[in-house]
Amino acid sequence: MDRDRVMFCPFCGQHMSQLTRFCFSCGRSLQCLRGMDQTGGPDMLEQCIQYFNEGHSYVVIMDMMSSSHGVHISLRSLKSKLNEAGLYRRKDYSSTNALIRAIRLELRGPGQLFVYRMMWQVLKQKYNLRVKRDHVMNLLRELNPRGCERRARRRFIRRTYHSMGPNYMWHADGYDKLKPFGLALSGCIDGFSLKVLWLACGPTNNDPSVIAHYFLSCVRHLGVIPMRLRTDCGTENGTMAAIQCTLRHHHNDYYSGASSHMYGSSTNNQRIESWWSIFRKGRCQFWMELFADLRDAGYFNGSHEHQCLLRYCFGDVIQRDLDECVRLWNTHRIRPSRTASCPGGVPNELYYLPHRFGSRDCGFKTEQAELDALPEAHLSRAPCGDPNMQEYLDFAMEHNHLQKPEYWQSATELYLKLKEIAQL
Repeated sequence: MDRDRVMFCPFCGQHMSQLTRFCFSCGRSLQCLRGMDQTGGPDMLEQCIQYFNEGHSYVVIMDMMSSSHGVHISLRSLKSKLNEAGLYRRKDYSSTNALIRAIRLELRGPGQLFVYRMMWQVLKQKYNLRVKRDHVMNLLRELNPRGCERRARRRFIRRTYHSMGPNYMWHADGYDKLKPFGLALSGCIDGFSLKVLWLACGPTNNDPSVIAHYFLSCVRHLGVIPMRLRTDCGTENGTMAAIQCTLRHHHNDYYSGASSHMYGSSTNNQRIESWWSIFRKGRCQFWMELFADLRDAGYFNGSHEHQCLLRYCFGDVIQRDLDECVRLWNTHRIRPSRTASCPGGVPNELYYLPHRFGSRDCGFKTEQAELDALPEAHLSRAPCGDPNMQEYLDFAMEHNHLQKPEYWQSATELYLKLKEIAQL
């Protein structure tokens, strides 16, 4: 082989102007490169070393060289060249210190999730280390015992929810399971105490002024604004987000001003999303089945008029049921969660008495003058969502001497009677 030929080290890839006995970068012996012209050149050896480091057997390496590179090499020649390169299957294992350094480097990143077989492969292919698989298993048990314990449990690892105290983070979201029947819900929950701050039913939860009204009403009632507010990216949250940032603009903490509101996907707003799941099992499923029965019986077709009539008859009844749901939830005891750093207890106690649980109130007091300076957001004067339908239904109620319903049974009877009167 010509000593002046430009080439590269097959072990570390370092450029070399001429063939030497040892690589100046990694220090590996390069004697195996001498005499390679008769068996395919340096590139052939590099491919053999690559296949060897990937863990292929000698027979597979010979087949790959023949099929993919057109190089025919005997088993004896292959072993001889690999041995000259210092590559063996079952001897000359790497030092333990080198293994520990490589494993610790991997444990700083995604490698902390590797099982020992994957770590063994990474050490061979990425770091060119020769090591027994059992040795890697024992080192992982020593260097990453917590990770080994988690993997042995064979359970999905969830992130831990952190909150410094009540009013640190409010999670607001809309609930659309009753939307096909013309009923839109909006709710908000405190992330630390899981106290439901508001839960309202109306003709829409897509109007920014409606959501802003719910938010301002809650702020006025509690007398505080949260350190942070989290919503999804819906346009209905824009006014509420602007109010939150305006009320927090003169504060000096890290999350003051624009940082006090946080947009995110609904799937990541887990505190309120998980509560909606509980709400559906304990409350909403009844109303979904009731209205579905009316639809299947032919008394509801999803039209605008039918939705307005259903809201007119059931709106107050559902709102009273929501208020009862909030009252019961905020006074029941919640067990501690493994996926949250927040303590367990009664939501009202956690919210109003955080010092009993080693926490503090993270909210900011609001001045009445600040709230009065904001543009007032009002709900629609037509609870059914249509002023003309509202006026007609009020007249029909008065003309036929009908009473507002108190329970779902009387609301159903009123719905059927008004549907007959209006000939819908």
